[in-house]
Amino acid sequence: MKFQFLLLAGLTSLAACTDKNPPSTALTNQSIAGTWKLVSSKVTRGAKTEITYPVKGQEMIKLFNGTHFAFFKHDLAKGAVPVPVYDAGAGTFSLKGDQYQEHLEYCNYRNWENRDFKFTLTLKNDTITQKGIEKIDSLNINQEIVEIYTKIK
Repeated sequence: MKFQFLLLAGLTSLAACTDKNPPSTALTNQSIAGTWKLVSSKVTRGAKTEITYPVKGQEMIKLFNGTHFAFFKHDLAKGAVPVPVYDAGAGTFSLKGDQYQEHLEYCNYRNWENRDFKFTLTLKNDTITQKGIEKIDSLNINQEIVEIYTKIK
Protein backbone atom coordinates (compact mmCIF):
# COMPACT_ATOMS: atom_id res chain seq x y z
CA MET A 1 0.00 0.00 0.00
CA LYS A 2 2.85 2.35 0.90
CA PHE A 3 4.49 1.60 -2.47
CA GLN A 4 1.29 2.44 -4.37
CA PHE A 5 0.99 5.73 -2.47
CA LEU A 6 4.60 6.64 -3.29
CA LEU A 7 4.11 5.66 -6.92
CA LEU A 8 0.97 7.80 -7.16
CA ALA A 9 2.73 10.75 -5.49
CA GLY A 10 5.69 10.40 -7.85
CA LEU A 11 3.50 10.27 -10.95
CA THR A 12 1.48 13.27 -9.76
CA SER A 13 4.70 15.24 -9.22
CA LEU A 14 5.95 14.27 -12.66
CA ALA A 15 2.68 15.34 -14.31
CA ALA A 16 2.81 18.69 -12.49
CA CYS A 17 6.24 19.37 -13.97
CA THR A 18 5.16 19.00 -17.59
CA ASP A 19 5.00 22.17 -19.68
CA LYS A 20 1.40 23.31 -19.95
CA ASN A 21 2.26 25.81 -22.70
CA PRO A 22 2.89 24.26 -26.10
CA PRO A 23 6.26 25.13 -27.61
CA SER A 24 6.44 27.83 -30.22
CA THR A 25 6.22 26.65 -33.80
CA ALA A 26 9.24 27.35 -36.02
CA LEU A 27 8.70 30.56 -37.94
CA THR A 28 9.09 30.35 -41.69
CA ASN A 29 7.38 32.12 -44.57
CA GLN A 30 5.40 28.92 -45.08
CA SER A 31 4.33 28.58 -41.42
CA ILE A 32 2.75 32.05 -41.41
CA ALA A 33 1.28 31.87 -44.93
CA GLY A 34 -2.47 32.31 -44.98
CA THR A 35 -5.17 34.56 -43.60
CA TRP A 36 -5.19 35.64 -39.97
CA LYS A 37 -7.91 37.40 -37.97
CA LEU A 38 -6.97 40.06 -35.43
CA VAL A 39 -8.31 39.11 -31.99
CA SER A 40 -6.59 41.72 -29.83
CA SER A 41 -4.34 44.73 -30.10
CA LYS A 42 -2.80 47.20 -27.71
CA VAL A 43 -0.67 50.29 -28.22
CA THR A 44 1.73 51.75 -25.67
CA ARG A 45 2.79 55.38 -25.96
CA GLY A 46 5.12 56.36 -23.14
CA ALA A 47 3.55 55.14 -19.89
CA LYS A 48 0.03 54.86 -21.33
CA THR A 49 -1.27 51.57 -22.75
CA GLU A 50 -4.51 51.51 -24.72
CA ILE A 51 -6.47 48.46 -25.83
CA THR A 52 -7.20 49.23 -29.49
CA TYR A 53 -8.92 46.00 -30.50
CA PRO A 54 -11.41 44.36 -30.34
CA VAL A 55 -13.73 47.16 -31.36
CA LYS A 56 -17.43 46.38 -31.48
CA GLY A 57 -18.68 46.37 -35.07
CA GLN A 58 -15.22 46.09 -36.69
CA GLU A 59 -13.14 43.28 -38.14
CA MET A 60 -9.51 43.06 -39.27
CA ILE A 61 -7.56 40.41 -41.17
CA LYS A 62 -3.93 40.09 -42.19
CA LEU A 63 -2.64 37.96 -45.06
CA PHE A 64 0.84 36.57 -45.67
CA ASN A 65 2.24 34.80 -48.71
CA GLY A 66 5.88 33.99 -49.34
CA THR A 67 7.01 37.60 -49.77
CA HIS A 68 4.09 39.99 -49.16
CA PHE A 69 1.61 40.91 -46.46
CA ALA A 70 -1.66 42.84 -46.54
CA PHE A 71 -4.11 43.98 -43.89
CA PHE A 72 -7.70 45.13 -44.07
CA LYS A 73 -9.96 46.54 -41.37
CA HIS A 74 -13.54 47.64 -41.83
CA ASP A 75 -16.75 48.28 -40.00
CA LEU A 76 -19.32 45.52 -40.25
CA ALA A 77 -22.09 47.99 -41.14
CA LYS A 78 -20.63 48.46 -44.65
CA GLY A 79 -19.97 52.13 -43.97
CA ALA A 80 -23.51 52.88 -42.77
CA VAL A 81 -22.27 54.32 -39.45
CA PRO A 82 -21.53 57.91 -38.38
CA VAL A 83 -17.77 57.29 -38.80
CA PRO A 84 -17.16 54.61 -41.45
CA VAL A 85 -14.00 52.53 -40.99
CA TYR A 86 -11.85 51.13 -43.75
CA ASP A 87 -8.09 50.74 -43.31
CA ALA A 88 -5.80 48.87 -45.65
CA GLY A 89 -2.13 48.42 -46.26
CA ALA A 90 0.28 46.06 -47.98
CA GLY A 91 3.92 45.56 -48.79
CA THR A 92 6.82 43.17 -48.60
CA PHE A 93 8.20 41.40 -45.56
CA SER A 94 11.24 39.48 -44.45
CA LEU A 95 11.40 36.88 -41.71
CA LYS A 96 14.61 35.66 -40.07
CA GLY A 97 13.91 33.49 -37.05
CA ASP A 98 11.47 35.48 -34.93
CA GLN A 99 12.59 38.81 -36.43
CA TYR A 100 9.95 40.08 -38.84
CA GLN A 101 10.26 43.28 -40.88
CA GLU A 102 7.56 44.94 -42.96
CA HIS A 103 8.11 47.43 -45.75
CA LEU A 104 4.76 49.20 -46.02
CA GLU A 105 4.35 50.12 -49.70
CA TYR A 106 0.62 50.85 -49.83
CA CYS A 107 -1.54 52.36 -47.10
CA ASN A 108 -4.69 54.44 -46.91
CA TYR A 109 -2.72 56.61 -44.42
CA ARG A 110 -0.43 57.77 -47.21
CA ASN A 111 2.20 59.30 -44.88
CA TRP A 112 2.92 55.78 -43.60
CA GLU A 113 3.91 54.49 -47.06
CA ASN A 114 7.48 53.47 -47.92
CA ARG A 115 8.48 52.89 -44.31
CA ASP A 116 10.04 49.91 -42.56
CA PHE A 117 8.82 48.48 -39.27
CA LYS A 118 10.60 45.79 -37.22
CA PHE A 119 8.75 43.32 -35.03
CA THR A 120 9.18 40.09 -33.14
CA LEU A 121 6.79 37.28 -34.08
CA THR A 122 5.76 34.31 -31.99
CA LEU A 123 3.76 31.44 -33.44
CA LYS A 124 2.01 28.96 -31.14
CA ASN A 125 -0.41 26.55 -32.79
CA ASP A 126 -2.84 28.80 -34.71
CA THR A 127 -1.89 32.08 -32.97
CA ILE A 128 0.61 34.73 -34.05
CA THR A 129 1.74 37.47 -31.69
CA GLN A 130 3.37 40.47 -33.37
CA LYS A 131 5.20 42.92 -31.12
CA GLY A 132 7.37 45.90 -31.98
CA ILE A 133 7.88 49.62 -32.33
CA GLU A 134 6.22 51.87 -34.89
CA LYS A 135 8.26 55.05 -35.14
CA ILE A 136 7.79 57.85 -37.66
CA ASP A 137 9.49 61.04 -36.47
CA SER A 138 7.85 63.30 -39.05
CA LEU A 139 4.38 62.23 -37.82
CA ASN A 140 5.35 62.23 -34.13
CA ILE A 141 4.57 58.49 -33.97
CA ASN A 142 6.52 56.46 -31.42
CA GLN A 143 4.56 53.52 -30.06
CA GLU A 144 4.86 49.87 -29.21
CA ILE A 145 2.19 47.60 -30.62
CA VAL A 146 1.20 44.09 -29.64
CA GLU A 147 -1.21 42.35 -32.00
CA ILE A 148 -2.57 38.83 -31.63
CA TYR A 149 -4.00 36.98 -34.63
CA THR A 150 -5.59 33.57 -35.05
CA LYS A 151 -5.44 31.64 -38.29
CA ILE A 152 -8.61 31.47 -40.36
CA LYS A 153 -9.08 27.89 -41.50
